[in-house]
Amino acid sequence: MIEQRPTEDRGRQSAALDEARLRQQAIGVRLRQMFDEVVNEPVPDEFLDILRRADEQASETKQTPEKS
Repeated sequence: MIEQRPTEDRGRQSAALDEARLRQQAIGVRLRQMFDEVVNEPVPDEFLDILRRADEQASETKQTPEKS
């Protein structure tokens, strides 16, 4: 059996860690790009209408006192 020297092991481990870090960095960059794209998408008019109606109903409920 051939034994590897500890320095060779460390070199390989370091290279593997560097590769993993680069992969994680690339994934992080892409996730940030995707998040920014989603955040900057316009809100559909239908959804805004739903929110407006909900706000109107909430304000009407607050103005009308509840009977006990």
